[in-house]
Amino acid sequence: MRSLPFLRVTLILAAAFLLGRTAAQVTSFVTASHSDQIHSSAEGNWGLGFQEEGQPPVGNATVDELAQYNAFYLGDTDQKRIYLTFDAGYENGNTEPILDALKKHKAPAAFFVVGNFISENPDLIRRMVEEGHTVANHTSTHPDMSRISTLEAFREELEGVENCYKEITGKEMTKFYRPPQGKYNVENLKMAKGLGYHTFFWSLAYVDWYQDDQPTKEEAFDKLLGRIHPGAVVLLHSTSSTNGEIMDELLGKWEDMGYSFGSLEELAADTKQEK
Repeated sequence: MRSLPFLRVTLILAAAFLLGRTAAQVTSFVTASHSDQIHSSAEGNWGLGFQEEGQPPVGNATVDELAQYNAFYLGDTDQKRIYLTFDAGYENGNTEPILDALKKHKAPAAFFVVGNFISENPDLIRRMVEEGHTVANHTSTHPDMSRISTLEAFREELEGVENCYKEITGKEMTKFYRPPQGKYNVENLKMAKGLGYHTFFWSLAYVDWYQDDQPTKEEAFDKLLGRIHPGAVVLLHSTSSTNGEIMDELLGKWEDMGYSFGSLEELAADTKQEK
């Protein structure tokens, strides 16, 4: 029984040693992996954290981390410039009023289209091109691209849209790509860059894609006006009836706030010059 105090002290010292060793190992791991941050923090689903109204959000990865793969989510934060993008999975009658509003305000946009949209709506595709918009790649079948591990399969998803676009317009498609649902990994970014693509995420979006639960005009304006910021890459869905109804007024309100509209081509070119 006399040995119990000694035993307790020994166990306490041993536990303290192990905890200290574990803490040192964790510290070493964090320090070593910091330079490789994009490989851990930026994979999976693209996400944003808004810290202050009217200011750019923080993304899964920084602008510089993405830039090495020709990937973007934000423009020049010193310029009150907005980059409009629309994801187009199918057509339900809302794209035309959106195009009408863009034309009225002379605002260029990028439409990230999937395979069925481009093949089923050739007239809309041609109108987008004629009115100065960019038709970009949202993959052939809208899969979880982070699960695609081979370059062959990755290329196939993009080439299907490219080929259909060329058949309809007679032109080569601009090599801009957005992963469906923002799901990606670093290997995806490398493959896209290797195929000559720029990858575009976003710095502002709102829940506009549920057809049976569309946001009200007030809800849309609350998010899209309250969170707009210099250099914003705005993601909207062309299927949204709310977007179709508010687009003219929304663009006017942004203009009243001092914003102008730029193209993704400008964003990519400006970033390249900065390098």
